[in-house]
Amino acid sequence: MSDRARPSWQSHLVHLLVRARMRPHALRPIDPLFVRREMGKPRALRRAFASATGAETQPLAATGGWPGGEHVRWPQAPADAPTLLYLHGGGFIACSPETHRMLVASLVRRVQGQAYVPRYRLAPEHPFPAALDDAVAAYRHLVHTLGVLPSRLIVAGDSAGGGLVLSLALALRDAGEPLPAGLVTFSPWTDLAATGASLEENSARCAMFAAETIRRAAPFYAGSADPHLPLLSPLYGDFRGLPPLLVHAGIDEVLRDDAVRVAERARAAGCEVELRLWPRVPHVWQFFAAVLPEARESLDATVAFVGRCIRGTSTP
Repeated sequence: MSDRARPSWQSHLVHLLVRARMRPHALRPIDPLFVRREMGKPRALRRAFASATGAETQPLAATGGWPGGEHVRWPQAPADAPTLLYLHGGGFIACSPETHRMLVASLVRRVQGQAYVPRYRLAPEHPFPAALDDAVAAYRHLVHTLGVLPSRLIVAGDSAGGGLVLSLALALRDAGEPLPAGLVTFSPWTDLAATGASLEENSARCAMFAAETIRRAAPFYAGSADPHLPLLSPLYGDFRGLPPLLVHAGIDEVLRDDAVRVAERARAAGCEVELRLWPRVPHVWQFFAAVLPEARESLDATVAFVGRCIRGTSTP
């Protein structure tokens, strides 16, 4: 649970605002092109908040194995500062480094390091395993081309990107690649077979999605693949040997059990896990750090986790 005994008044307001914008679409057929146009608005406000953090952003064209994306850095970062590979959410069908710049910049400022945000390919034009292949290529580019030390590298992501963090870790381990120091997931989508009890329990309470939203979204990325494949739905993976894992989710989210169950499975496999749940927050509430105490709590806890991983003193 969160350290906060009860939700802040700001969380009630943000919950209502997010619900007013997102819930009218929750039960409608999903049009990926419409979602791409709408996600990230208002863009000017997001850019302003990102700029206000003081972090610097540089576009990075596709080159070698890098699929293109952005580099976000803290100007005063020391040479040994942590590096994040951040995998954005968006249901595998939408969003980009630009839509997540504000969140990534908030993290970069707090860890006083740098982040690389790849522009992985989106479904349905590019179904599984395209996003995973791009994430693997981006990780290898950082480690083998740019020389980022895995012991100073954290892989983080939200929603679909949070599930992709875990799929990437499984793929890297199975390929014998050096693993990052830690894994960070915000409201991760880990079960594209859509079997979590919270899908129905929270279908009316979730500010952003209904159970049907998740069931309709999954086939865009899964395509013809079995949704129980661990590299597609990491909930069904073997977590032995993976680095420490942080999982943050909202109690009222339809994806709550995607987070809780993956944390339980990872812990049972011997992985160090930090699981925290917050009441009355919307999906990926960390976006609202400028106004939401619960978002700042989550990001501050993430920074502490990153510090422990980098120092090699992470605790379960």
